[in-house]
Amino acid sequence: MEQPPSEFDLELREPAVTGAPEAFGESFIGPPELETFELGEGLEGDPAIAFRRTLGMFATGVTVLTTRVAEQVHGMTANAFMSVSLRPPLVLVSVDRRARMNAHLHEGRRFGVNVLEAHQADLSDRFAGRVRDDVPEPAFVVVHDTPLIEGALAHLAARVVRSYWGGDHSLFLGQVDYAHYGEGEPLLFHGGRYERLRLLSADVEALARRIVAMLASGDLADVESLVGPDYVDHHGLGDEAIHGPEAFRRVVAATRTHADLRVEIVDLVVTGNRVALRLLWRGTGVDRETLDLLRFEHGRLVERRGAALP
Repeated sequence: MEQPPSEFDLELREPAVTGAPEAFGESFIGPPELETFELGEGLEGDPAIAFRRTLGMFATGVTVLTTRVAEQVHGMTANAFMSVSLRPPLVLVSVDRRARMNAHLHEGRRFGVNVLEAHQADLSDRFAGRVRDDVPEPAFVVVHDTPLIEGALAHLAARVVRSYWGGDHSLFLGQVDYAHYGEGEPLLFHGGRYERLRLLSADVEALARRIVAMLASGDLADVESLVGPDYVDHHGLGDEAIHGPEAFRRVVAATRTHADLRVEIVDLVVTGNRVALRLLWRGTGVDRETLDLLRFEHGRLVERRGAALP
């Protein structure tokens, strides 16, 4: 028999105060008549497994649902989450009917949605019941009587306003009264495993060409949007103790010693979020080639290395 999903409980450091009604006001619609479920060409075996694997081709983010019962935080990893409405602000979460979270979320109950960042796969595993001793316990902040995970990429606090039958799952409609997000890259889930965002090669190439254009022209109007706050230059033309757009500005100031300086791309190779460039620098008293290595994160330049070619 398939085991129900595991979940995770933590005690709150402060007393929990809740006033939600205990009635589970489920809006029930009877199941539709069962029809034939057809597997496409190349698929065989248990239709439920094939259906699940097919749904797994839809990439999602990863959230942790949190609520508190008495003096405990109760959390569960979930990727079945969606926005419903902007006015009023509504979201929907789907919870396995066998899960303890299903019993805790009734109409009037408050819950949090914590969108995980790319480096928080261990946190996702922890709230899915795969606890490791080397992973520290998460910290929480309570907002609107709702426990939220510190350090998550985004937070929503909501109250269950409706619940619906969803086969072997329950669907909970939540009205949001608090939202917050920070900067970072979301954790993704696809095909039964964690994934990360990757820029398309064409996008990375376009970013690299815009960086070279800034070096060539000295026009730094877009430096804040193209250069990340943690950018560091290892080219030897700037101060490695200075990071971010200011470091790039100093590099441009150091390279543009003559107004007629031109920078041409001789060769360009993209590998993932990294770009190798062979550049030709020409101008008054300048005639050299360099090899530049650029690294991008979240659509911005975060590192540059380079050396003169013989």
